[in-house]
Amino acid sequence: MERGQLTIRDATEQDAATCAAIYAPYVTDTVITFETEPPTPAEMAARIAQAQRTHAWLVAEEHGRVIGYAYGGPFKARAAYRWSCEVSIYLEWGRRRTGAGRALYTALLDRLAQRGFRTVVAGMALPNEASVGLHRAMGFEPVGVYRRIGWKHGAWRDVAWVQRSIGPDEDPPAEPR
Repeated sequence: MERGQLTIRDATEQDAATCAAIYAPYVTDTVITFETEPPTPAEMAARIAQAQRTHAWLVAEEHGRVIGYAYGGPFKARAAYRWSCEVSIYLEWGRRRTGAGRALYTALLDRLAQRGFRTVVAGMALPNEASVGLHRAMGFEPVGVYRRIGWKHGAWRDVAWVQRSIGPDEDPPAEPR
């Protein structure tokens, strides 16, 4: 998918170093993710490969350079949850309100729906107005807040959960592909 100079495409393991570099400051400098050690490019490559096998991992390129990524993965391991996914998105610093997040999420949700998934969920460490705003704009609805669920950077952190339907309401559901 292309939007002006923005291209959305499937990630490959060759994107791992760039994705790791985009993600690292979120790990070290924020509470947006609860990871405390940035993954290596090799670890990121394994994550990309796993997501591509079962769900999806997309990158946004601007003028041929990766500036962000979004992916889906299992919500929970138990079989009854197999139509639901957890999604995440990360953009380079300074990319908020540029349309890249919306373009990535639109393509990701379309891809997950095509694969037969029905519901997507996302967790957001609070406060995080940019993520709350993006998810609201993308049609996610609040479903609850886990209070004081994670300890990072010297304080307890809350996580807000949102969800959105992406598939048809007919039952019984077809197996995800």
